Order: sequence, then structure tokens, then C-alpha cells
Amino acid sequence: MSTKMKIKKSADGGYEVMVLAKHPMETGLRKDSKTGEKIPAHFIKTMEFSLNGTAVAQADLGTGVSTNPLISVHLADAKPGDTVGVNWVDNKGESDSAEAAVK
Repeated sequence: MSTKMKIKKSADGGYEVMVLAKHPMETGLRKDSKTGEKIPAHFIKTMEFSLNGTAVAQADLGTGVSTNPLISVHLADAKPGDTVGVNWVDNKGESDSAEAAVK
């Protein structure tokens, strides 16, 4: 699994942070078409955003979110040179993170 981040300047002067997390986001309700067995639940539980190491936003996700979710937050106080970070943890304890500088 991998996480990609893109930061764009907004018209209002802040920055839009978009994060694409490659993740299956399985609900635990689907069945495997070959075996008929239920596919175990596997989804991102929380995604946290930070600005210069300080948490600024948290998204609580769950089974209702699509495969490879694209999550976006607006950071009004970010400025060029700041560091934006994101990390997420899923229901199996797996995690990933990404970091990017505001330009």
C-alpha cells in the first residue's frame, strides 16, 4: 500500500491537501467470487494530518469509503516552506504515511 499527497494553493489563499491512499477498503460483507468465502474486513480507521509536526485534522473512516480513497483537507494557515504530513492506520494495524513541503 502506498500514500501520495498533492498540495495546491487555493483561491482564498490557503492550501488544499489531497491524499490518495492505495488501500482495498474491504467491508467484510463481500464474498470471493471463486471460493464463496467472505472477504475479511480491511479498512482505514483513522487518517491524521499535521502541519509542521502539529496535528491539525483527523478523519475517522470506515467501511463506507471506496477503494483507494482520496481525502482532502483545507489548510488556511499553511505557508510556503511548511511541512504537511499525513498518516493512517487500518483495522489490521497496518499504517502508512507521507510528507510534503508547501511550495
